[in-house]
Amino acid sequence: MLQQTRVEAVIPYYLRFLDRFPSVAHLASASQNDVLALWSGLGYYSRARNMHLAAQSINETRPANHEDVKALPGVGPYTAAAIASIALGLPHAAVDGNVIRVVSRLTNDASESSSPAARRRFTKEAEALLDARRPGDFNQAMMELGATICVPRNPRCTECPVRKFCAANAAGTQKELPVKLKKKTAREVKLDLILLKRADQVFLVQRSDSEARLPGFMELPERRLFPRLSPVKQGEFRHQIVNDRFRVTVWKARPPAKLPPGEWRETSRLHEIPLTTIAKKALAAHF
Repeated sequence: MLQQTRVEAVIPYYLRFLDRFPSVAHLASASQNDVLALWSGLGYYSRARNMHLAAQSINETRPANHEDVKALPGVGPYTAAAIASIALGLPHAAVDGNVIRVVSRLTNDASESSSPAARRRFTKEAEALLDARRPGDFNQAMMELGATICVPRNPRCTECPVRKFCAANAAGTQKELPVKLKKKTAREVKLDLILLKRADQVFLVQRSDSEARLPGFMELPERRLFPRLSPVKQGEFRHQIVNDRFRVTVWKARPPAKLPPGEWRETSRLHEIPLTTIAKKALAAHF
């Protein structure tokens, strides 16, 4: 849950998730829809799908080593090293953005940090630093150092426990590292959604499994599906997903006699289904 997501945003989801799925067996036996419904609003939904698949795999065969962990769905080098060191006590350095920042400053390495060659070098340096006797504690300490002391813009060098080993601090270059490429400019996307109501129900459509963004999630239909309707504008809001900045306009109309494929859902039970965050924001103003 913490991948690409702030701790403050994660905590309520984490607590609800553990309450609903207190063990690997509970998560493995759940439906994907139940998992996505609890994850709804947290973003990066492939994480939820992969964790569900991983739980099913672990429920059948418990991973015994680093390679077993790395073979689980959705587990990359960083996650595999973190799990192997913390859960299994194996000596693998977990290298995330915080650790890259710490290592780049300790070694005064001005390489572009996202390049494959630089990441390999930073990983090798982290492996050399790793305390093989307590790899889990060491990895968590490195992550914590980067998150609380060796922070991006104004590192707190006077409080740093490894300042005397830091080449960047000695050279006065710590604020310049690590070197990163500029982010891509966000793409503006216009989205017109239509709100169709009857009694205590709202009409929703499901995103196709073939769509790249949020496959299987429920959302409000787009206005273009109803060319003959004359809806009334309800309001606008903005929502950003990675490099797509959506300008969403919500319209309201009476349901036509003929509807596209979709479902009528009770508004009081929308929390039970995987609903896109854009749909949640659009509906929040009306229910």
